[in-house]
Amino acid sequence: MRPIRLHPPFDHGAALRVPPPSDKSGWRTLWAWLGQDARALAEGAGVQVRTPEGQVIARSGDWIVLSHSGAFHVAHAVRTCDA
Repeated sequence: MRPIRLHPPFDHGAALRVPPPSDKSGWRTLWAWLGQDARALAEGAGVQVRTPEGQVIARSGDWIVLSHSGAFHVAHAVRTCDA
């Protein structure tokens, strides 16, 4: 009897962190890596990435993961809020 899988297997791949707005070299690298699967946000502090779940906004500090399947995923960084 085979066990029932509750979650799909994790698809390991490569990842890049979204750089701060002032890091021009980091942004050039990120744009070259993302290619046609992304577009810039108006405020310049983030990128909109095409994922299997739809368009996702990634901001400075977030990780963009390229899985072995060829799809991008966004892992959001923990953000602090002012009270």
